[in-house]
Amino acid sequence: MGRYDGMETVVEGMNMVIVAHYNHSGKWGRPRSSGMCKTALLLLICVFIVLENVTVLLSLWRNKRFHSRMYFLIGNLALSDLLAGVAYMVNIFTSGPRTFYLTPSQWLAREGSMFVALSASTFSLLAIGIERHMTMVRLRPCETAERGRLPGLLGACWVVSVLLGALPSLGWNCQGRLASCSTVLPLYDKSYVAFCISVFTALLAAIVVLYIRIYRLVTSSGRRVSSRPSEHSLALLRTVVIVLGVFVVCWAPLFLLLLLDVGCSPGGCSVLYQVDWFIALAVLNSALNPLIYTLSSQEMRAAFFRLLCCCQSQLDSPPHHNATASPPPGQRHTRRGEQQVQHGRSQQRGGHIHAGQGKNTHPLELQSPEA
Repeated sequence: MGRYDGMETVVEGMNMVIVAHYNHSGKWGRPRSSGMCKTALLLLICVFIVLENVTVLLSLWRNKRFHSRMYFLIGNLALSDLLAGVAYMVNIFTSGPRTFYLTPSQWLAREGSMFVALSASTFSLLAIGIERHMTMVRLRPCETAERGRLPGLLGACWVVSVLLGALPSLGWNCQGRLASCSTVLPLYDKSYVAFCISVFTALLAAIVVLYIRIYRLVTSSGRRVSSRPSEHSLALLRTVVIVLGVFVVCWAPLFLLLLLDVGCSPGGCSVLYQVDWFIALAVLNSALNPLIYTLSSQEMRAAFFRLLCCCQSQLDSPPHHNATASPPPGQRHTRRGEQQVQHGRSQQRGGHIHAGQGKNTHPLELQSPEA
């Protein structure tokens, strides 16, 4: 995201394949602002994304109440957001003039990591919807299938995501065929971009239909559900629905831009060269998901802030030798005198207090339930 205004000469060390594709897309000599403030802002957002999602994962791991299938899937979504933050950070450091010094394999790996993160986020939302729906309608054929469902969902999520992001590196690119190259992603074939848009659109449509069915199951009083329609279930459902809505709002502009890229020729649509702003909006999705968890779910909000307070208390705690230091001699005599006065006053209150104290050896025993 640096500045290469009117760059028309090839510098030693540049990769000619990358230069040729960027020249065909119209990005080679196109002026770009230095964008130092924008780069710093995006880096700050990426660091915030990483710290947020690491905190979410630690909260889920430390709290045993969250060791269930639903929260494991939410943790998988946080892991994909964490990967997105790292991928965006790597993309920022290798963009701008550094792009022309990459090999085609490095360029495809850089962009493919972002597609893996996007795919993992989408498939995580689908897996969460499948888990909620199967729990609501009580699709539990046997205990063995119940145990294997979560690993199957998580495994399928990452296998399909990695495969989808690796397709250009495996050969589905436009090297040697400049006429079919994308403008936004100069080494990607337009057919691959169209395929990804179709897959993500179909997934989002399936997720929306799935959540509509879940909402009807939860709100309908005439349908039996396997899990109790309690405030906990409704709050958890509300959380994942908000996550889905924010995902659509953040990623829909980029989807539309890529769809326009498929139909436009290089230089035909000037908005295609403003892709940085669409990517910045998509980056916000990975930063908003942890905020949605903490604001919508009371349990996760408590665990989130408990972890933050625990880390803060460990940083602010004084050394142990200060806590065990003995008070000055004069202060010791003063405290001893106060204790003797209080003991004398307690003896003047009557003997019935001592009789009552003999029945209970510890005050906390009155609050503990009987076995």
